[in-house]
Amino acid sequence: MLDIAIFAAATIAVLLLLAFFQAPILLWTVASGLMLATWAAALEFSAQTNAVLFFLFILIAPVLAVPAVRRRLVSDHVLAIFRRILPDMSQTEKEAIDAGTVWWDADLFSGKPDWNKMLAIPAPKLSAEEQAFLDGPCEEVCAMTNDWEVTHEYYDLPPQVWQYVKDKGFLGMIIPKQYGGLGFSAIAHSAVIMKLSTRSNALGVSVMVPNSLGPAELLLHYGTDEQKHHYLPRLAKGIDVPCFALTSPEAGSDAASIPDYGVVCKGMYQGKEVLGMRVTWDKRYITLGPVATLLGLAFRLYDPEHLLGEKADLGITCALVPTSHPGVVIGRRHLPLNAVFQNGPNSGKDVFMPIDWIIGGKDYAGKGWMMLMGCLAAGRSISLPTSSVGGAKGLARVTGAYARVRSQFKTPIGKLEGVEEALGRIAANCYMMDGVRIMTAGAVDLGEKPAVISAIAKYHMTERARQIVDDSMDIHGGKGICLGPNNWVGRGYQVIPVGITVEGANILTRTLIIFGQGAIRCHPYVLREMRAAKEMQGAAASIEFDDAFTSHIGHTLSNGVRTFVHGITSSRLGQVPRNGAPETRHYYRFASRLAAAFAFLSDVSMLAMGGALKRKEKISGRLGDVLSMLYLVSATLKHYEDQGRQKEDIPLIRWVVRDLLYAAQEAIDQILSNFPIKSVATLLRWTIFPLGMSFRPPLDSRNHECAKIVLEPGATRDRLTDGIYVGTGESDPTGVLEAAFLATIACEPVDEKLRRAVKKGQIVPQPGVDLGNLGIQNGIISAEELALWQRKEALRRNVIKVDDFPQDFGRAELAAKFAQKTHAAKAA
Repeated sequence: MLDIAIFAAATIAVLLLLAFFQAPILLWTVASGLMLATWAAALEFSAQTNAVLFFLFILIAPVLAVPAVRRRLVSDHVLAIFRRILPDMSQTEKEAIDAGTVWWDADLFSGKPDWNKMLAIPAPKLSAEEQAFLDGPCEEVCAMTNDWEVTHEYYDLPPQVWQYVKDKGFLGMIIPKQYGGLGFSAIAHSAVIMKLSTRSNALGVSVMVPNSLGPAELLLHYGTDEQKHHYLPRLAKGIDVPCFALTSPEAGSDAASIPDYGVVCKGMYQGKEVLGMRVTWDKRYITLGPVATLLGLAFRLYDPEHLLGEKADLGITCALVPTSHPGVVIGRRHLPLNAVFQNGPNSGKDVFMPIDWIIGGKDYAGKGWMMLMGCLAAGRSISLPTSSVGGAKGLARVTGAYARVRSQFKTPIGKLEGVEEALGRIAANCYMMDGVRIMTAGAVDLGEKPAVISAIAKYHMTERARQIVDDSMDIHGGKGICLGPNNWVGRGYQVIPVGITVEGANILTRTLIIFGQGAIRCHPYVLREMRAAKEMQGAAASIEFDDAFTSHIGHTLSNGVRTFVHGITSSRLGQVPRNGAPETRHYYRFASRLAAAFAFLSDVSMLAMGGALKRKEKISGRLGDVLSMLYLVSATLKHYEDQGRQKEDIPLIRWVVRDLLYAAQEAIDQILSNFPIKSVATLLRWTIFPLGMSFRPPLDSRNHECAKIVLEPGATRDRLTDGIYVGTGESDPTGVLEAAFLATIACEPVDEKLRRAVKKGQIVPQPGVDLGNLGIQNGIISAEELALWQRKEALRRNVIKVDDFPQDFGRAELAAKFAQKTHAAKAA
């Protein structure tokens, strides 16, 4: 019996090793033959038994090891079933799936992320010219912009700010220099948007939109030479202000179903009959629409008279239309939660326009969805993630400062544990978000168009920003809820749902896009299987499907075994980078374990639920959560390496990575609890969590260390909030706050002297008499210390005050002010 047990254990060990390292089928076959022969010899099977076993092996081995035999007996039959059950994809679905590129997300989906490859990705760097732009024009335009005036008085950027933005080329950052643009890198584009967003949401958005998905981006990739040379220099110099009209009342997140349409026909343009189209549209939520001079327009184009070709329904088409063109109706403005960036509806009915106004010319008629999907990832990787990071950094800095300046119960509120808990979250999330921003923008600079990663970045950066602004508002309390020129958190709190909603509503991005698109694009074999089934025929389809299908089986089996082994060994066999920091090596192991578990769980879910998984949005959303957490962990760990392993940042790493790992574990637990096939769910739980769920949320002690970073001045706080605009001078609300923060800390020894004196009875506090004056009268503090204390007190009172207004909230005063400006302008 002992021999049998030893042989059985050895056999299991060999099988586990083969699966763990995803051995090729030929090696499985050879190993199986050797193990069978070893068993036969060791256990002294009878000749008849050996003959039967040999016969079975001879029958099965070719099916496993010989592709031609395997295809004929197995794979071709599976391919036939696959073709019957696999639903057809629409053209727009195919274009969405094919859009963009896969990058680090493919490594995570493989279940075996190569951390060495990730750390070898070069960290993006700003050029000297880009840094000078950040230090010069960016700082200048921020100093020119008063957000209270923007949001309360002008309901727009002031004219001088608009003109400065145009003159300095802010609207043409992505346009190459050959067309008069700045030709900035993605990381510079990101850095500019981040800084502007910390000063004014309207400023950030007004610069962000022309540099995101819109006319310039589409022209660069698909425009004719004539279109590029005409429009790009005008866009770069701000002569033309662009907008892009996609969203319709009947087509929001389901943008592919837009009802706006055009019909190819002939008509008169500039006194001549030309080939063109009559377009009818009704759009809304169009940012910069009310002030745009150039309208990018998406609509469905029909050619009933076949003037362009055989097809009658050409599909979604993108055109450029001057807003001065007859028939274009620029509507009034929307007011999205008091965010005053220019946004509004536009429309047109039977508006004739030349066919040459199609971006790319008539050859690109009907290719609009492909164009949009191809350009979406780059803009989505930068715009909203970056503005969210800017908001997070700004709030981390001001909220930490305020929590040190503001005292209650004779204690700075930042040292109260309830407040400290929120501060720690803000600091740690801010660190992670900046890592995601840099890594994602860096991918764009490397030539990637990361479709899935951009969706992860957009969803999670806006959601983390929502959590940060909620925490900040809780800490500021009454100071935060009373709007006014001295409120630095209120407007951010108001507008955060805008970022949650646009560029793909978050609720649908999470449940439909991250895993739904990722499962096809990022999986190493699923897309190959689908293309073999739907786009290939004959021997080519058979060969491709067989290779993908058999590799897929090995992939699933390998990840299942690796998941189980990592579970019973507490991730000790997880991959780590060769040159990774010793203090973070265990996090790489944990992430490797969860990556294997995610890959295995994804495959089993797709097998068990098939096409129904697409409709099981709660489960697919949680699968997307796991993939997202792995990307956020990756970006955080890479950020630590790229910043030179700053030891003071370790508390931030420990808190945020532990938080992310725990969130991934909870998402897996919820998937298993709600898995429709309970027996499979039980098997999955035994495989993924053989010793139970081991990840725990961050410790309170780590949270305390994170909170201290934003409560104390120094290099760590500055590094965490690097790249934001900090107001200078005590006429600026954030400048006053920064001064009060530094003065409060400088004055703490004086405050401590006064507290001790009161406690000992050396000073008796008196109503209406400053404690500092009592201190100098009683010889407790010096004149220099009194001056320090009085400055601190003046700044503190300035910081904690809230704004108030006349009964009409200053409307009469504003009306008089604008009337005076109008009169002066007319006189000039």
